[in-house]
Amino acid sequence: MYAISEIYLSIYLSIYLSIYLSIYLSIYLSIYLSIYLSIYLSIYLSIYLSIYLSIYLSIYLSIYLSIYLSIYLSIYLSIYLSIYLSIYLSIYLSIYLSIYLSIYLSIYLSIYLSIYLSIYLSIYLSIYLYLYLSIYLSIYLSIYLSIYLSIYLSIYLSIYLSIYLSIYLFIYLSIYLYIYICLSIYLYFFSQSQSVMCLN
Repeated sequence: MYAISEIYLSIYLSIYLSIYLSIYLSIYLSIYLSIYLSIYLSIYLSIYLSIYLSIYLSIYLSIYLSIYLSIYLSIYLSIYLSIYLSIYLSIYLSIYLSIYLSIYLSIYLSIYLSIYLSIYLSIYLSIYLYLYLSIYLSIYLSIYLSIYLSIYLSIYLSIYLSIYLSIYLFIYLSIYLYIYICLSIYLYFFSQSQSVMCLN
């Protein structure tokens, strides 16, 4: 009995202490942590944010402004210079080139084209005519010969085959009829002789 009561007390105390400690510790820790964290975080965040923001803003603004100004100036100058140079060069080059090219091209083209065209046309026409005539004649002759040979062979073969077949069939039928008549006569006389022999 004493051992059972000890076991019962130990179980009861363990259950009671576990429930009590869980409730007490949860309430205590929640209150303690809320107060501690509120004080700690307020002090820590105020110090941290003041230091961090001062450093961050100084670095960020210096970097940002340097990058921004460099990009802005580079873009602005590039656009400005590109527009200015394009307009200036277009006007300058248009005037300069129009005058220069008109004089230069008129002289150069007159001389160059006269020489070039004379040589080019002579070579081109000779090659072109040669190739054209060779290709044209080859195609024309191939088509002409194919049509001509097809018509010629069809007519020739039809006439030849008709004559050949008529002669062949005539000879074949005449021989066949001759053999057939001879055999029929032979069989007739043979049957007659056999019948006479039987009567005797």
